[in-house]
Amino acid sequence: MCRSGMIYLMIICVFCAPVPLFAADRSMGNVLLAGGCSEDWVIKDKATLFNKDNLFDHINGEAELYFPYGFEVLATATYVNRRNPELWIIADVYKMGSLIDAFGIYSNYRKTNASWVTIGAEGFVSSSQLMFYQDRYFVRIQVTGTTSLKQDIFFACGRAVSQNLPLNAGPPRELEILRIPGIVPKSERYIAKSLLGYAFFHRGIIADAIIEDEQVQVFVVPEDSQDAARKAVDQYRSYLKTEGQGMKVTELSDRISIAAVDPLYGGVFVEQSGRYIVGAIRLKNPSVAKQSIETLRGRLVSK
Repeated sequence: MCRSGMIYLMIICVFCAPVPLFAADRSMGNVLLAGGCSEDWVIKDKATLFNKDNLFDHINGEAELYFPYGFEVLATATYVNRRNPELWIIADVYKMGSLIDAFGIYSNYRKTNASWVTIGAEGFVSSSQLMFYQDRYFVRIQVTGTTSLKQDIFFACGRAVSQNLPLNAGPPRELEILRIPGIVPKSERYIAKSLLGYAFFHRGIIADAIIEDEQVQVFVVPEDSQDAARKAVDQYRSYLKTEGQGMKVTELSDRISIAAVDPLYGGVFVEQSGRYIVGAIRLKNPSVAKQSIETLRGRLVSK
């Protein structure tokens, strides 16, 4: 076959290849389809899309929570019960900035004692709602017109939405850092802005932990460079010098450690190593956390 014929065949193959539902902009309009819930539920209208400019119209009072997590667009649809038109299911699908961002917004809502479901990367269900995240999407499905609904209806809606999203159902790899002894399962949260409420800790992951019978929290702050991490620690050090108590600083060739009493979080132990800051808060005795911090630092090095 001549070269021009080969090129023509390749072009035909490209245009004939199936395009995934989520590959184009139209995907967000199609993740919520007419048959997206059980047979007793029908879609009221086509999905409505919201962007950064008008998200407030749909979730006034909550919209600001989503923006630090790279929110791009929301698709929402209402499903009406055939037998009771006053009974609705509201299905929301949020396209976030990345997988870790989708997890982050999801983790703002989950509780460690939730009823877990195997939809997407992780999800939970209650009598009034189901939430899960999958790839860079966060899904919230809730009922109105009643305070409870059979869980199998939520499952049907959730699975239908999940099938229209990218197949990646794995958790963010960043969570592997906190796989250390003592971490309370499913307590991890990703905070995209001002971890602990401190602007110098730009973002990070935090989780509950049990260390020597103490209930504490451990966290990791990733920075873009070692210099940026050191700057953040120096700012925290200055803050603790003014507002904290009992500060002890240890400086080694490759890292700096701070033990103190934070005015908001009690005993703290914080260490900067490379471009990362690792720490623990709510400690009765800051030295208790040293072993856990060393373990965290070791995992960061291995990653």
